Amino acid sequence: MYRLINELYIYREAAKNPVLSEMAEITRKFETLSNKENTDAAKIKDEIVSDCHDVIHKLLDLATENGFNGNLWHNYLAYLLATTETPFTLVCEKVGAVEGSVNVMAKKDLAIFRELFNYDFAPIEEALGVSCFSLIENYQSVEKEARVYNKNVSEKVLELSNAIENENTDEGMYKVVTQFYKNYGVGKFGLNQAFRIDDELAELGTYGNGVTRTDFLIPITTRGSERLEDLVGYEIQKQELIEATEAFVYGRAANNVLLYGDAGTGKSTSIKAILNRYYKDGLRMIEVYKHEFKYLNRIITAVKNRNYRFVIYMDDLSFEETELEYKYLKAVIEGGLEPKPDNVVIYATSNRRHLVKETWSDRNDRSDDELHRSDTVQEKLSLSARFGVSIGYFKPNPKEYQEIVLNLAHRHPEITLTDQELLQQAQVWEMSHGGISGRIAQQFINYLLGKAEN
Repeated sequence: MYRLINELYIYREAAKNPVLSEMAEITRKFETLSNKENTDAAKIKDEIVSDCHDVIHKLLDLATENGFNGNLWHNYLAYLLATTETPFTLVCEKVGAVEGSVNVMAKKDLAIFRELFNYDFAPIEEALGVSCFSLIENYQSVEKEARVYNKNVSEKVLELSNAIENENTDEGMYKVVTQFYKNYGVGKFGLNQAFRIDDELAELGTYGNGVTRTDFLIPITTRGSERLEDLVGYEIQKQELIEATEAFVYGRAANNVLLYGDAGTGKSTSIKAILNRYYKDGLRMIEVYKHEFKYLNRIITAVKNRNYRFVIYMDDLSFEETELEYKYLKAVIEGGLEPKPDNVVIYATSNRRHLVKETWSDRNDRSDDELHRSDTVQEKLSLSARFGVSIGYFKPNPKEYQEIVLNLAHRHPEITLTDQELLQQAQVWEMSHGGISGRIAQQFINYLLGKAEN
């Protein structure tokens, strides 16, 4: 095995992965046992057994983290193929199989991976008296909820692993892998829906020692299953958001989007649901907070050449008069010399229509402390003006609130109250919880579900 791994070209970085490199070392040590002149055979044997246990432990950790099942060795190799970013895999992400000399080397590497898939661990187990490799060839994972593991990665890696198992030729292996790259992409951007910033890695500012220019973008591996259909009402707003997103996802001219209005009306839920709906079409989302706006240019540099559509998502966006971070945002949206790439837009939610706090003195033509008051007003309005699509979400009227309560309650058979009882209790609930909104209605339903479980 170690000789095969040392012959990799395109996937040479994959050979540095701890599990694969340790497997190579195990097979290298195992070959030394056959040397009749080896006087340390017993010691080496003990070392190999210990190494086997260590590498199996790492495989089990990876299986738990990513929800692998079945042949963990195959799952692991498929995981390496799915996550190793190279010039070859990135090109395949855009156009599929490629021609040229690099294609010859890629086929050679993938033929090596097929040999690794079919590697026979039986001689090692027999000589060492262990059965750990047989156990991971038919691993039955414990049933667990999706939030415990990275479901996005799990489903795709298992699909690739199964497809490779069903291929008997090197050419078939090549077609399966390159088609996978074209369908799903490669690396964390291909396999994950959403990302956040790791402030510590972002602060490094330089790369090297294994740190790449995209490492500061960390996958968000556990997400909700929000759907636009689950948000009761707001049909016009949802349709506007769908149209803006489809223009972006399908490569047409697209605008930045601002969802503004009353708290608890479904602005953030709509954004999350949009990601779930269009993820399969190449939509990805990066969540950014105000204090991270200084990294916006770095984010754009990291993703501008990828074959995905990235929404930079800013939740609950607003600025006080003393906060100047909005100037970073203005420059990134439209103000810099380098235009924002076509595969990046900004979606924001806010309770404020104009984002930056205004005061009555801003509207007063006479001021003791500033000569050009109209310039101040324009400065503060210019940020929201850079969102080409603005969609208002406002609190429902009493009748709409009742419809929301009934709709949410009817989704749960365990809630056995009559409609009249529901509306009576919902009215009491909203009076003691700050008014009517979709969020208040959902909290009321959660309260009823909590009681029903007791």
